[in-house]
Amino acid sequence: MLRWPLRELVPTRQLRGEPPRRWFASPGADLIVWLRDDGSPSGFQFCYDKEGDEHALTWLEANGYCHMAVDTGSAFDWGRGTPLLVPDGVLDAGRILEIFRAQSPFVPASYSAVVIARLEALAEKRDSGGEPALA
Repeated sequence: MLRWPLRELVPTRQLRGEPPRRWFASPGADLIVWLRDDGSPSGFQFCYDKEGDEHALTWLEANGYCHMAVDTGSAFDWGRGTPLLVPDGVLDAGRILEIFRAQSPFVPASYSAVVIARLEALAEKRDSGGEPALA
């Protein structure tokens, strides 16, 4: 049984010039959901494996998918610097989907449905030999 599922961070800091967002976090993962004016998701970023080799999968309606590694900014493990997203081609969409499903019981169903649909589409494209557009 999952001990620490994603929980919403309230209040979530909103960034000027970006769409409104909601942020969910656990020790192992983060989910940021960007919202349209009507409150429906226009994109998300799912960060996983936070306790080890952290990666971020982003999907934006206007741009598609992007999969990056998270560089904590410390090459010598002397504390943590500012995390940066860096290119990383290793992607296992099926594994990411499993992690998200395990982490998301408290994420609103309308958000989970979008994330799951995008992850399933990504997994299907990769399984059929098609390569989705990844930035």
